Amino acid sequence: MLTNKTIAFIGGGNMAQALLKGLLDFGVVAGNIKVCEPNLQKQKQIIQQYAVTVSGNSADVVTGVDAVLIAVKPGVVPLVLAEIAPLLDKDTLIISIAAGVSMATIAGELKSGQPIVRVMPNTPALIGAGISVIYADKELQEAKLELARQIMAAVGDVDEVADEALLDGVTALSGSGPAYIYLIAEALSDGGVSCGLPRPLADKLAVKTLIGSARLIEESGEHPAVLKNQVTSPGGTTIAAVAQLERSGLRSALIDGVRAAWQRSVELSKQS
Repeated sequence: MLTNKTIAFIGGGNMAQALLKGLLDFGVVAGNIKVCEPNLQKQKQIIQQYAVTVSGNSADVVTGVDAVLIAVKPGVVPLVLAEIAPLLDKDTLIISIAAGVSMATIAGELKSGQPIVRVMPNTPALIGAGISVIYADKELQEAKLELARQIMAAVGDVDEVADEALLDGVTALSGSGPAYIYLIAEALSDGGVSCGLPRPLADKLAVKTLIGSARLIEESGEHPAVLKNQVTSPGGTTIAAVAQLERSGLRSALIDGVRAAWQRSVELSKQS
């Protein structure tokens, strides 16, 4: 289904290019993908790297396509939608990955009945390891929803929510989450250096430990608490570290961080 579809991107940033690469790797031909990107330097880079059609004019890319992916900064989404609305076919699917821009705001700039989905992806999509969460109105045709699923599946796993408000929580956990993991990786490496490890080795150990532990959670199907208990021997080094992390408030700090991101996402949603 997906390989025969024509897809336009409005915006050529990192997330757009992650999806672009994923679609090409999946088997969508370059001739079926178009990108609107006003930055001339980025235009050249996208053409050279992906061999797709790139234009600075949205009219050159959105007419007659099956799906348009809105990949611009949230503040300019209404302007972009107002510009392309008269050019869209009535059954062209609009996929917005702009955080905090509500379905009502998107629909308000488009023709009545235009099919729309909102998606919150995350940056591991750049290596095909993302997680994207989709929200769509119940009235959306199943074929359109399936098209959105297949496009996002090109860069990782896909899930769905039935309540649009839950996208704020998704934004706080998985959308912003990579930054939390990077902080943890950096802190673990610093801890290793403080114990006398060379920085390159400390960096490698921190990263590989995070990757391996995450894979073990996913592939074993065990709850993280069970896996933690398996490495905390009585009176050993790990339980000493866990006790100190609890005293330092690691668990509550992470929960508070997610909630702070969630509250900010809710604020942005109300402003859109």
